[in-house]
Amino acid sequence: MTPAEIDLDEAGRLKGPDSTPVPVNRVADHLARTIPLPAWATDIHVWVHGWQTPPAQATKVAMELLSRARKLYEANPDRYPGLKAGYRPWCVVVRWPSSSRSKLKGGYERIRDRAHAMSAEGKGHAPYVIGHLLGYLDGERGDPTAPAVLRGRTGQYLHLMGHSFGGRFLCEAVQRAAEPPPVLGWSTPHDPRRPFTVDSMLIFQMAAPRNAFTTHFETLFPTDDHPGAPLRGPIALTHSRWDRATGYWHLRAEKAPGIGHSGASTAPVGLFSTELLPTDTTYPQLALDNRLVNVNADWRYRGTRLNPVGAHSDYLHPESSHLLITLAERSR
Repeated sequence: MTPAEIDLDEAGRLKGPDSTPVPVNRVADHLARTIPLPAWATDIHVWVHGWQTPPAQATKVAMELLSRARKLYEANPDRYPGLKAGYRPWCVVVRWPSSSRSKLKGGYERIRDRAHAMSAEGKGHAPYVIGHLLGYLDGERGDPTAPAVLRGRTGQYLHLMGHSFGGRFLCEAVQRAAEPPPVLGWSTPHDPRRPFTVDSMLIFQMAAPRNAFTTHFETLFPTDDHPGAPLRGPIALTHSRWDRATGYWHLRAEKAPGIGHSGASTAPVGLFSTELLPTDTTYPQLALDNRLVNVNADWRYRGTRLNPVGAHSDYLHPESSHLLITLAERSR
């Protein structure tokens, strides 16, 4: 499985082969030329990494998560009955300059500000680029009158995944990409502004305030005020009290612990809480069939006392891939 990779600069602009920004009016054409959607894939995963992640490492982490998910399915397909047609994942890795010289509070705050600036209204280009990326994937869907899930010609599903600031950055980008005039949409005569949809979103140890879904990302969900919101499947958010970056540091930088430490606290939709489960245990349907799900990973994401960020990056476990593939299965 060879992933596709797209690279953004510090302003969120798409970088071409020579690392120069791709002109705005060429973004869609560039993505269509450089990201051929494989016909064999059943699931398309878009991965946005977090803080202190070099480009090569970003791709390696995405491949590790998906490789473990595929092995879990192959070892026990009966545990994932929704995947009777198979599970053949493919990934687009969105890479951005997330490294800072300092690995302490100052570096954390600098990259937090950069991630926000890359998506900020009127400044950042990331929403435009990711919007066109998802629009390209959306355009590969077959019947536009099919049920409201994003599928390709062969029934492909779209899943968004992020870690740390990558999750915050992804939420900002997806939300802005769906604002009028929409970057993404259907071109059918029935409803030419029907928005794209995302089958699931999984964010590991999100670096954002606990109330971010009411203060920053409130239009991600379909409500009476925002019936055309882009997200149809659930957002699953892992958290661990051993995460020092979104606990100790976030508390001092933003006067409150972050989602990665304590989970989301408020949202315009119902919140549900569950536990990260071992790979030999099936998630109950009600545990994940919700708009916003806090997933307590205290028992698994623990890090070490010597690591200044604690459990913030301690999510590369089989249990994470078990959650990932379960979300893919339940999207069927």
